[in-house]
Amino acid sequence: MTLTSDELIEIRRHLHTIPELAMNEYQTHDYLKQVIASFPQTNLEIKELPELPTALLVLVRGSNPQKSIGYRCDMDALPVDEVNGLSYASKHPHVMHACGHDIHMTVALGILNYFSVYQPKDNLIFFFQPAEESKSGGKVAYDLGAFSGQFKVDELYGLHDNPELKSGVIGSCNGTLFAGTTEVNIIINGKSGHAAYPHLANDAIVIAANFINQIQTVISRNIDPTKCGVITFGKMQAGVIRNVIAGQARLEGTIRGLTQEMIEFIRQRITEIASGLQKSFNCQITVEYNQGGYFPVENDPLLTKNFIEYMQKQPSVDFVETEPKMTGEDFGYLLNKIPGTMFWLGVESSGALHSHDFLPKEDAIKKGVDAVVGFLNYRMSPEEK
Repeated sequence: MTLTSDELIEIRRHLHTIPELAMNEYQTHDYLKQVIASFPQTNLEIKELPELPTALLVLVRGSNPQKSIGYRCDMDALPVDEVNGLSYASKHPHVMHACGHDIHMTVALGILNYFSVYQPKDNLIFFFQPAEESKSGGKVAYDLGAFSGQFKVDELYGLHDNPELKSGVIGSCNGTLFAGTTEVNIIINGKSGHAAYPHLANDAIVIAANFINQIQTVISRNIDPTKCGVITFGKMQAGVIRNVIAGQARLEGTIRGLTQEMIEFIRQRITEIASGLQKSFNCQITVEYNQGGYFPVENDPLLTKNFIEYMQKQPSVDFVETEPKMTGEDFGYLLNKIPGTMFWLGVESSGALHSHDFLPKEDAIKKGVDAVVGFLNYRMSPEEK
């Protein structure tokens, strides 16, 4: 028998009680293995990565495999204090599944359970991925060779819950679904001095102010207005007291773009502006970038067209085409290596993703399982287009 809606909700609630931060999902990993061990094992095989011990890959062997279809879900939680007062609230202080990865894992378990009972035609590979919120778990796993040998994946799918969509709604779009992101740090070294003698110092705060002002022109004057890019510097540290000119300033920010080309263009302009200011102010400016695995989530054109057409034709599925979001997701790195599609599952929460009052509707879980099971069966059918 396959898992019922009530059983899926029970699994989700247990996962919700044990949220863990990136690369520390040990209880989560063990509970996932426990649940999977309760499924029929005839066609299942588990692969673990010693270098990434919380990751879990599960192969469902097909009856007549022509390809291998991958399905990914993420496992980690966020450093957020939960305020919903649930009977199944987080048992781990200051950690919460505020992004719905407990929903993601439960949907994946429901799909895996179905195909453990009803053997698929093609191979299916389920990837329970650690560290999506930070530390680029998808990139780490790929670079470790997770998808090699009999775990090689030909096409890859994954979902993200969406509090803005009605419960159970499936949404996606061709092209970019999530922006790519890059962290950027700027370290400005001038010369400290007495506030009364500015001519003997080199004010790092003045340099930082000029840098921030010039950076804003990258978006307003260097980028086609019909295309999207974002630069935000959310943190600046400089100075120690009001009557001492700061000799150093540090800025921390983020770059976001709907294509990798856009991110690389913005990086180039930041580097050029920093170089120019070094000469203008006779100072030293260091620019550090860190993108990790957070590439734009660019859906494969043909696979996504196929996915959308299937979902639109199903009377049991409420499908909407969605606009790109400027949030980031390390699924983008995997889609940079393996063709595939990411899509939304509506969970209709008044609290936003990453908020302490995020509260998804649980009836979305079974609807998500049923929609994806139907699609995967369609992808494996001889008459697929």
